[in-house]
Amino acid sequence: LTQEVRNNIRRTLTMTSQYTPPKVWVHEKKGDNEFANINAPVSGSRFDKELPVGKHALQLYSYGTPNGAKVTILLEELLAIGVKEAEYDAHVIPISKGDQFSSGFVGVNPNSKIPALVDKSGSKPVNVFESASILVHLAEKFDKFLPKPGTPARIQTFNWLFWAHGSAPFLGGGFGHFYNYA
Repeated sequence: LTQEVRNNIRRTLTMTSQYTPPKVWVHEKKGDNEFANINAPVSGSRFDKELPVGKHALQLYSYGTPNGAKVTILLEELLAIGVKEAEYDAHVIPISKGDQFSSGFVGVNPNSKIPALVDKSGSKPVNVFESASILVHLAEKFDKFLPKPGTPARIQTFNWLFWAHGSAPFLGGGFGHFYNYA
């Protein structure tokens, strides 16, 4: 780890040890960053708005963040190797405007986080959210890029996949987001 990352971790741990959560959360809509007026200690939709729906079975709702890009990259890789069923419609969810809190998006992902996917290829649409979950869903659905179940290679693949989604963000840009904005 770089010295800068170590200092940021120390600063965060110090702040955490001094913080006492309030008994009742109050959403104060003020702050000095672009997400201060968007983030809130509440869940659920904040306004009524349907999501756009395209012509393909896979509907991707995302934004150009690292997590959003992961799913798009996998879909494009599937298409590149000839999986025509991986055709998808991509819909932008501008998170800086708070569109992830629309009733349509919250209906797909109650956590209001991008990316989210609606898979309409079966008899009933399936909502898939969290980028790692979407990656596994697509890899299993098309039987590509994952080692066979029950193999050590599959376990190792999941070890690294879940590390990349659970730990890696705090070592890179995710730490900066949570430290500055969330």
